[in-house]
Formats: sequence, C-alpha cells, structure tokens
Amino acid sequence: MFITDIKRVIDQVSREKGIDAEILITTIKEAIVSAARKKIGPRADIEVHYDEKSGDVEVFHFKEVVAEVEYADSELTLEDGYEYDPECEIGDSLGIRIDTEDFGRIAAQSAKQVIIQKMREAERNAVYDNFIQKQGKIINGIVQRFDRGNLVVNLGQAEAILRPRDQMPKENYKRGDRIRAYVQDVLEESKGAQIILSRTHPEFLTELFKTEVPEVAEGIVSIRASARVPGLRAKIAVSSIDSDVDPVGACVGMKGNRVQSIVQELRGEKIDIVQWSPDIARFVCNALSPAEIARVIIDEDNRSMEVIVNDEYLSIAIGKGGQNVSLACEITGWHLEVTSEEEYSREVKQGYDSLMKLSNVGMAMAENLFKAGYASVLDISETPVEDLVSVMDILPEDAQATIEEAGQILEQERLAVKQEREDRAQARLAEEQERLAEEQERLAEEQTDAAIEDLEDPEATAVDDEMEDAEK
Repeated sequence: MFITDIKRVIDQVSREKGIDAEILITTIKEAIVSAARKKIGPRADIEVHYDEKSGDVEVFHFKEVVAEVEYADSELTLEDGYEYDPECEIGDSLGIRIDTEDFGRIAAQSAKQVIIQKMREAERNAVYDNFIQKQGKIINGIVQRFDRGNLVVNLGQAEAILRPRDQMPKENYKRGDRIRAYVQDVLEESKGAQIILSRTHPEFLTELFKTEVPEVAEGIVSIRASARVPGLRAKIAVSSIDSDVDPVGACVGMKGNRVQSIVQELRGEKIDIVQWSPDIARFVCNALSPAEIARVIIDEDNRSMEVIVNDEYLSIAIGKGGQNVSLACEITGWHLEVTSEEEYSREVKQGYDSLMKLSNVGMAMAENLFKAGYASVLDISETPVEDLVSVMDILPEDAQATIEEAGQILEQERLAVKQEREDRAQARLAEEQERLAEEQERLAEEQTDAAIEDLEDPEATAVDDEMEDAEK
C-alpha cells in the first residue's frame, strides 16, 4: 500500500486539523480510484473498501464477462473468468482484487497528490464551517504580526485580520499580546476562510455584556440597542422580562464591578446604561440622561422629536462634540433636536407673533393653531384648505383667503429680508470705500512728510550748493 498505517494517519489528521474522518476516508478512496484508472484504463470500474477497525484497504477491479473482449480495462473472456469464479457466466460482473503496489510509482505519486489536495480542501472547509458558527461572537487570539496597518491575529486553526478601522483609537499592541475581538465576518475564499475581526463594532459591546452579566446571557435582561463612539462613549438600552430584576442595576453590578470590567476592556470608554421603554418619549428622556428633559414635541410622521431642556442642561444633553445626542439618536432610531427652554420660548413667541399677523387670527386662535402644529405663517401657507377649515372652524373661501394672506406675508418678509441684506451690503461697501479713502489719504501724508524730510536734509542742501557753484 502506498500509504502505510492509513488508520493512524486518518486519526491524526482528523484530530489535529479538525477534519471529519469520513471526509478523509472518502478522499483516500477517490485518490485510489484515480490512481487505479491511470494504471489500468479510464473505463475501469474500481471499488475501494476501507475497514475502519483494522485500517485495511481493499481495491477491487470489476470486469464484465463477455464472449469477445472489446475493452480490456472493463471486460474479460469467459475462460479468464473461470480463473476467478468457476461458476461465472457471460454477463456476470466479477470483482478482481488488485494490489495497490501494482499501480506503479507515478500512479502512487498522483494518488498522494490528490490526497494532499483533497485534505487541504477539507481543511479549508472545516475551518470555514468552524468559524462561521462563531460569527457574531467574541473570540480570543494572539497578535502574530503587522501587515500594512492590519493586525494579523492567530486563532489557532486560522489567522484573522483586524483592520485599522476596526481597531480602537490609541490602542497599541505588540507581537505576542493576547487580544479579544468580535468576529464581524467570515468570508469563503479560494485560499481559505478570511476572518474579519472588530473591536469597534457596537455588537462587540453587546457581546461583552453577555459574558459579564449572567442575566443578559440567560435572556432575563435584553440589550435592545447599542451605539458607540469607539474609545470615547457608548450607550446601551436594556429591559427586563422579570419585574423583580432591575436591568440597569444588573448590568452595572455590585459597586459597578460588571460594567467596570467592560470599561477596562474598552480602554476607558464611558458607557451609559439606560432603561428601555415602549413609550418613545420616556425612552428618549432616558437616552439623553444625565440631562433633565423639560418637554418633548413629537413628529410621528417624520420620526423626529424636539427635546426642550433646562438651560443649564443644554450642554449635557448635547454632549462633547454632540456625542450624547448622536448616540441617543442611534439607540432610539429617532431624529432628535435639542433646544434650551429660553430658545424654545423665543421660537414660540416668534411663532405667535407670526400667526398674529393674519387679519383673522387673535391670541386665542393663535394658541389653537399652535397646539394643532401650526407654528408660523409658513405652516399656514403650506396647509390644505380642508385642514385649515377644520382647525379654524371657518368657511373654505375664508380658509383660502387666509392661506393666500399667509403667502403674501411670507413674500413681504422675504422682500424685507432681501432689502435688509442689500442695505447691509451697501453699508459694507460704504465702509470699504471710506477705508480706502483713509488709506489713500494716509499714503499722501506719508509722501508729503518724506518730501519735507528730503528738503531739510543737510547733505542734500550741501549737494545743491555745490551744483549752484559749478553752474556759476
């Protein structure tokens, strides 16, 4: 046999490479069939039997008994058939046992190459099948080398890549360091499985809580949403199916030990854990914590919300670089506009003043319009007649006149703004001309002063006297 102790080889490769033994056995059978056909002929009917207990391999060449042989690699005469089975008849198929040593050196080498190739394919498939099950999970590895900014991580069976955009800011590794990362993607390529890791993905944060918080792993506490600015700040929204379990407290842990271990893993990234709520207004208020919310104005159609906070909480609600409100938008799925109460009051006053410009709108009607969502004459000019009829309780022709009047007011305001801009431009032009005139006047004065200094220069006067004497 061209493979000695085949059972030991199969067991060893299966154990070390993680390849199913049945796949290896099938591969070896196919290699033997290929080698046999190269030795005997392409039409040869070859069967290979493998004894899993003993590891013995038997190869049989089946030939059909015929009266006259046309294809020697698949047929034999009745006389030759009697040598293998004295009771054979024409039409029977006889299995003739052959020795694999008869294949020859070239055939054996070809079989060996096929086995190696098939084993490599099986190994690649085994690696892919293994890691595709780990996609979306956290995995441990060792930094092996650096490749054009990428970290190549050794995972044991395979290598993975941690790209620059998936690395935490200001996080440095050296060869041999242990690293935890999220398996973001597993790609099946010709060279084998390509495993993409990430430490910046929001799900990395979610999976870390699953490993640190038993209630999350058991499904009692659910992480409804997560968002991150890697290395700086993150938010997660949590809820509980058990009324006796506080989801926020479970994630924080005793004296903050659970969340602190995650913060350390993320190199000091600040994590806000907020209570999820089916009431979107309450959820938004929780998401913007620690800022205190005064009121919210909801626009269901556009999934947007205006959030009014006390003046002292405006910077807290927005956060450094807008991080707090941006992360709140991500975990709630709503567009949030944060304004202070002072700014909101000013906008409300401007809206009332704008509505009061309409001839048929008084203070009471302006308040009704404002409550119905009409904050200015712009809203009135864009509303359908039938909507305005129902809100103002007026006739359709009066509603149409109001809409037209609103359009006229807007046009007047537009012209006024345009005129104001032109006036400002004229004022700037006049200032520039005045500045140029002053500059020219200053230059003229400097030239005059320079001329006077030349006349008063003694050396210049002496030169003039010499010139006069020479002329005389």
